[in-house]
Amino acid sequence: METPILLSIVEMGGYPDFSTLYRRAGFLPEKAHSMRKAQLWLKRNRPAVVVAEFHFDPELRDRMSNLESLLAGLQRYAPAAKVIVFIQQEHRSRLEKVRSRYSVHGALDYPIDEALLEKLLEQIEGEE
Repeated sequence: METPILLSIVEMGGYPDFSTLYRRAGFLPEKAHSMRKAQLWLKRNRPAVVVAEFHFDPELRDRMSNLESLLAGLQRYAPAAKVIVFIQQEHRSRLEKVRSRYSVHGALDYPIDEALLEKLLEQIEGEE
């Protein structure tokens, strides 16, 4: 059986590199440093999990955050992929609006609690 792929999209960072945790949880980690690069990557690859940062931007006209384009692409290219979001606590209500249209498996507030991230990954691995 092939090792499931986890795509980590690190646009802003400011938290540890969780690649070791991803491997320990049974995933093959891949990384993209922009949403644009992640979208291109998704056209050729099918991740089991995507970990992405939520960035609210009031300047966006047709969407609320950086996630909508990613989530729409996942629906097309990898509809079974589970999404975990890293988010600032004050933007949770905005994420809930996104969740009303797209599936998000879990969300973790900054600073990211490694034990909670590992627990989410174990839940996903148990579902596969």
